[in-house]
Amino acid sequence: MTKFICYPKCTTCQKAKKWLDENKIEYELRDIKLDNPTYEELTAWYKKSGLPLKRFFNTSGLLYKSMGLKNKLPEMTEEEMLKLLATDGMLVKRPLLIGDDFVLTGFKEAEWNEKNK
Repeated sequence: MTKFICYPKCTTCQKAKKWLDENKIEYELRDIKLDNPTYEELTAWYKKSGLPLKRFFNTSGLLYKSMGLKNKLPEMTEEEMLKLLATDGMLVKRPLLIGDDFVLTGFKEAEWNEKNK
C-alpha cells in the first residue's frame, strides 16, 4: 500500500491528503513528527527516488534554517545527511508519497497525477 508521510498541521500536506482522498487513492497515513523516518527507510527511499538527496530536506523549515544547513550540507557525506534526516522529522521534506516503484517529495499535483494513474 502507498505510504503518505506528512505533518498534519502543514497546509501543503492537507492539500495532498485532500487530493489523495478525491482521487480515491488508498494510503497508509503516518505523522512525520510522531513517527520519524529511520535511517534505513530514508536510505531506501532516497535510492528508489532517483532524486538528489537535498530534495529530502525541508529547506523552508525553521529547524533547517536554525541549524544553518544551507551552508553545511555541501560539506556532508550522503551518510551524514541521511543520519541527520533521521534525527528529526521536521528536517524532512513533506509530504512524502511512497509507492512500490516511486517516491515523491513535496506536493506537485501534476507529478502525483502521473505516478498514480
